Amino acid sequence: MRTSSRRFAPSALLAFAMIGLLGAPARADGEARLLAPSGSLRVGIYPGSPTSMVTDAAGKPHGLAYDLGGELAKRLGVNVDYVRFQRVADIVSAIHDGQVDFTVTNATPARANEVSFSQPVLAIELGYLVPANSPIREIEDIDRPGVKIGVTKGSTSERTLPARFRNATIVPAESVKVATAMFGRGEIDLYATNKPTLFEMSDQMPGAKILDGNWGAEHMAIAIPKGREDALPLLNRFVTDEQSSGALDTIQQQAGLRGATKATRE
Repeated sequence: MRTSSRRFAPSALLAFAMIGLLGAPARADGEARLLAPSGSLRVGIYPGSPTSMVTDAAGKPHGLAYDLGGELAKRLGVNVDYVRFQRVADIVSAIHDGQVDFTVTNATPARANEVSFSQPVLAIELGYLVPANSPIREIEDIDRPGVKIGVTKGSTSERTLPARFRNATIVPAESVKVATAMFGRGEIDLYATNKPTLFEMSDQMPGAKILDGNWGAEHMAIAIPKGREDALPLLNRFVTDEQSSGALDTIQQQAGLRGATKATRE
């Protein structure tokens, strides 16, 4: 028996080694097919927000969704295909319909009915932007008749703020770019969204100011289509790796993402 054990031990070890070598790629291939069934990871982005995609002075794109999508595609061993939209609500709809595989967005309960989310990537304060020489100096000045609060159409702000402000008027904008132009035409008096986006807008509006304080926080997470929940353990490991390695900090710096805090697990 001892001789027999020695005779077959190398074969057994080889078998275990082959399982070890082949098992991980097989699992990775399965996750790649699940997360990127078309063969490319289709990443939904919209311009104007560092949580999604912005361009630097040299014209190079950066952003939370943009860069994390690219990093995940590398991990999966697939190409990345960036699909542009005007606003995040359109991306969520496209993910729900299976036309997009990945984005990073605010993981609200309403959106969780449409898509599946990873663990939180980071948290972001929500705030208000006012133009130069605005009579609105603090949050307490907002809820008055005649005050027009701009929000992105289909956003968390549009759903949340009407209950907060009974006297001011909520004015939806088609996109962040459109909202910036609305300030110049006097169509809105302030704009409400996450602070990284507000900082980007303020860079284009000399003298503009983000009011002190906040009206809550967004908990940014990776969104994928329903039915792909078997891939969530991989996504959660990916998020943890990006956070712990410092890669997430680098992405934020390159995108100029301001107003973010560390994510908390609920």
